[in-house]
Amino acid sequence: MPDEYTDSIFVNCPFDSEYKPFFNAIVFAIYKCGYLPRCAFEIDDASEARISKIAKIIGECRLGVHDISRTELSTGGLPRFNMPLELGLFFGAKFYGGKVQKTKRCLVFDRDPYRYQQFISDIAGQGVTSHDGEIRTAVTKLRDWLATIRHHLPGGGVVWDEYQVFLTELPEICQASQLIEEDLIFADYVRIVYEWLQIRES
Repeated sequence: MPDEYTDSIFVNCPFDSEYKPFFNAIVFAIYKCGYLPRCAFEIDDASEARISKIAKIIGECRLGVHDISRTELSTGGLPRFNMPLELGLFFGAKFYGGKVQKTKRCLVFDRDPYRYQQFISDIAGQGVTSHDGEIRTAVTKLRDWLATIRHHLPGGGVVWDEYQVFLTELPEICQASQLIEEDLIFADYVRIVYEWLQIRES
C-alpha cells in the first residue's frame, strides 16, 4: 500500500484543454508506477484560497512533477507564471521545511533544452528535463526518473503501450459509468485509472 507522503506526487502543470492529453498520460504513468498523483483539482472548497490549497497539497507530497513548458505569452501579452510559482513553493518547502520536507525530490520538464534559462535562470543546475512537446517522451522520462527512486518498475515503453490500451477502452468505461469522456473531472479520471489498473494487474 502506498505511503501517503512518501509515494504522493504533486503534479504541477497547465490545466487547459491543449495540455490535457499530457496531464492524463502523466497521471496514468504515476499510477502505473505505484505512486499517487495529487493536484489542485482534487480539492473543491470555495472557502479556502487556491494558493492555500496548493501549499497544503505540496506539504503532503514528497515528490513533484513540474512542467514549466507553457510560460509563453498569453493573448493578453503576459506570461503564464502559475507553474514556476508552484515550483517555487515546492522548493521553499524543501529548503525551509522540517526533516520530512527536506526529503522532497522533483522532476522539472520544459519543452526544449535550456529554454528555461531565458525566464527562470535561478534554477540552472537543477537538471531540467526536455520532453520536446511529445507525450510519449514525457511518460518515458517520468518513468525513468521514478525508477531512480524505486527499482523494478515497468519500462517506459511498457507504460506507454499500456496507456494506449487504456485509451482504447476508456470510451466504453465512461459509457458504462454514465460519464462523458470529454467532461471527466480529476476525481472521476483517477478513479477510473486506478480501478482499471487494479483489475488488469490482479
